[in-house]
Amino acid sequence: MTYEIGIDIGGTFTDAVCRASDGSTRLLKVPSTPKDPAQAVGVALARLLGDGEGDAVARFLHGTTVATNAILEGTAARVGLITTEGFEDVLEIGRMVRASNYDLSFGPQTPVDVVPAERRLGVAGRIGPEGEEIAPLDEAGVAAAVRALLAQGVQAIAISFLFAFLNPAHEQRAREIVAREAPGLAVSLSSEVDPAIREYERSCATVFDAALKPVMSDYLGRIETILTGQGVAVPLQVMHSRGGLLGAAAARGRPIRLTLSGPSAAAIGAASVLRDAGFQRGVSIDVGGTSADVALIENGTPALRHDGRIGQFPVRVPTADVLAVAAGGGSIAWIDAAGGLRVGPRSAGADPGPACYGRGGTRPTVLDASVVLGLVDPTRFANGELRLDPTLAEAAIRKDIAEPLGLTVIQAATAIHRVINATMAEAVRQMTVARGIDPRDFPLLPAGGGGGLHAAAIAEDLGMDRIVVPAAPGVLAATGLLEAPLEHDATQCFFRSLERLPEARLRDAIAGLSARCAAAMAAEGAAATETEISAAASFMGQGHTLEVAVPLGCDTPGEAIRRGFIEAHRATYGHTRDAPVRLVELRVVQRARPPAAAMAWPSHASTPDGTRPATIAGQALEVPVLHRARLAPGQRLTGPAIIEQADSTTIIPPGWVLTVHPSHLLLEKTA
Repeated sequence: MTYEIGIDIGGTFTDAVCRASDGSTRLLKVPSTPKDPAQAVGVALARLLGDGEGDAVARFLHGTTVATNAILEGTAARVGLITTEGFEDVLEIGRMVRASNYDLSFGPQTPVDVVPAERRLGVAGRIGPEGEEIAPLDEAGVAAAVRALLAQGVQAIAISFLFAFLNPAHEQRAREIVAREAPGLAVSLSSEVDPAIREYERSCATVFDAALKPVMSDYLGRIETILTGQGVAVPLQVMHSRGGLLGAAAARGRPIRLTLSGPSAAAIGAASVLRDAGFQRGVSIDVGGTSADVALIENGTPALRHDGRIGQFPVRVPTADVLAVAAGGGSIAWIDAAGGLRVGPRSAGADPGPACYGRGGTRPTVLDASVVLGLVDPTRFANGELRLDPTLAEAAIRKDIAEPLGLTVIQAATAIHRVINATMAEAVRQMTVARGIDPRDFPLLPAGGGGGLHAAAIAEDLGMDRIVVPAAPGVLAATGLLEAPLEHDATQCFFRSLERLPEARLRDAIAGLSARCAAAMAAEGAAATETEISAAASFMGQGHTLEVAVPLGCDTPGEAIRRGFIEAHRATYGHTRDAPVRLVELRVVQRARPPAAAMAWPSHASTPDGTRPATIAGQALEVPVLHRARLAPGQRLTGPAIIEQADSTTIIPPGWVLTVHPSHLLLEKTA
């Protein structure tokens, strides 16, 4: 018997899934350990594996928010920037765009706190817009800059020279000088991190990559130590933001790719469930303890974007198109200065957590409201991992919400749910309606421990009439890790009119990028089973690009890009024009997908079915409570009902009908 294990860290819980070679599956949720996230990984792994089973692990896969949190919380390494002389203030100037136009009190709009002026040093030397050397690199100046940054205690150095994406020679030589002056110091080059136009975005990505290298190297090392301690010999693989897996060595080399790791894993899992349910399109909402992550699924895969952001800063790496909002089970309810009820964005997190945790938290949260409304059984929360105290939940809501607003505790808890449901529904609107997509044409897929509690209310708000509930929604991100392919990509920037690029040069470029991907795959002990080639193109003079697929084995890639871009422009904007097309970037992606494997979820129901009083959509009801493991394929139920399972709870309000399928539950609106 061999095992595949996926462990994903969330803000409140760390989720784990273990799939055996016979298809049997174990799942687990353990409280996250924010001060050292690796501790929760160790606890989960120890509980999944028995004595001596470590050597039976065939794959160990990990999704983490450590990289994102290090940027958001300002805990990344102390970093310095070496750039082209005269361009030291690119990071401070930014794009002259405020994150909030109407906020009269705002902080820095660019990452000047990450790299203040005294740690941004310019050196002489210049690469021109054609990639030619205009002035040689001042090597002595680079050495002096390194020594000056070391004197300021930097732990990493980012190097971003003008037009390095066309000719990286100066950056590569500067790295050699850094290695000579400061052996072992973390270094990131813009020509490797983000080889594309736009100095501000390229410099941002490079600075954050450098700042993350010491943090992520240390973190991944702790995970590897945990694996070794459990007797696990297989290499660690980590989910990256695009939705694929990387080996730990590749992740250390470019940790900026690990931002949005967890949300991408959930999107991969959602796409797999929707495909199995017969849907190629859908919207997933992963509701955890601190946030709700909304993803759009198109053509059976998560939609991608190339202009990701962490907080208000651009981090231009390909990423699953996920919108995260501060709306989760730990979101704190409060009353603003005008007497209005607000929920979030502040969260109780994992420690001390909601009031009902009994760990010292006193502020009312969404989970406290769920307990008061009877939607969550306090004795079975997270499969009994954490017993909740309903009296503490009721006391917190009464003190902070009900009494100030003149409401009963039930009315206050219902109001908390309505506010948070509206916040989540608005996030779905941003991913659909705001883009010209009608959400009523899509099924909604709830995930996370809280997704099933809110899904029907969100769907009703948006006019959606189908909900697809995964077999194990509470650990969908961990499940997505098992479904994700090993993936490597390589890019090359051109920023040239296609008329100036011979077909032979483009064929050679594609071959070179493919070879780089194949070498990265070989370093992981794998060979690609899929290759995807795409181009970012625009009309000459346009500031934004469109993605164009390039057929494999195409002898005339330039012509294919030109035709594809014109068609994409017409489809996107409703018109086109007779003008030269500019190739901005070529990208090759190679994947090695794991063999398809069935997953047999735990069928043991630890508690009897029954009924309990609950308030659903403002109605006080005596609601049937059913354990999911007892539902038979083909069975139909009419709401109201509560479906409980080890990792989550699903609410079926009146007017909804549930149909049980082997791999999912389908809820349909009837009234």
